[in-house]
Amino acid sequence: MPKISQVKSIDPKGLIVGWTIILTWAILLISLLNWEFSWSNPLVYLAILAQTHLYTGLFITAHDAMHGVVSSNKKINHLTGWIAAILFSYNFYWKLFPKHHEHHRYVATDKDPDYHPSGKFWIWYLSFIRQYVNLWQILLMAITFNLLKLIIPTENLIIFWMLPAVLSTFQLFYFGTYLPHMGEIQNEHHSHTQSENHLWAFISCYFFGYHFEHHDSPGTPWWRLWQVKEEKRSILS
Repeated sequence: MPKISQVKSIDPKGLIVGWTIILTWAILLISLLNWEFSWSNPLVYLAILAQTHLYTGLFITAHDAMHGVVSSNKKINHLTGWIAAILFSYNFYWKLFPKHHEHHRYVATDKDPDYHPSGKFWIWYLSFIRQYVNLWQILLMAITFNLLKLIIPTENLIIFWMLPAVLSTFQLFYFGTYLPHMGEIQNEHHSHTQSENHLWAFISCYFFGYHFEHHDSPGTPWWRLWQVKEEKRSILS
């Protein structure tokens, strides 16, 4: 299969997209932590979903930085990725970095940190989490929680800060790892790709359902993967 082109300038849009996600996450979170809400208000559930999606966006921004596609300036690129990763429950960018590139190098093998040969959702999910969650993160989250609850209602912290972070791990795992790599896959990237539906692809996981396209063109930022999908379709048609 012919390779898809990926040499396009990312500046300044990569930084604009990345920092829009970071700042939107922060502004919405601050607003929600100070919100006197009622469970009868349907906006509460919409807010949880919005924060979950933005948490996923933090990780996707860190992921794009690992591929050098947030900014062509390496220091700014990695700094943006580092900040996005830290805001996602104290993930350590430079610990994530080699693991993610191992995933690309050894996709769907026993050397792939994101893969589990059982194919079973919960076993695979727990294996995935063990790769990326460590004791320091748990301690830092616990310290932060106990400090913040001195000035912020505990219920708000749990519902709008902690819960969306947990839910986003399921979003990232299910749409970005489990569905793309489950089962026997014979293509060169050992990756499935979802059917073309750009709106659903964005809502579900920032176009990472187009996973074959990501592995085929890792130098393409998430916000251009839909174009890669269309380019692939035009090549095949």
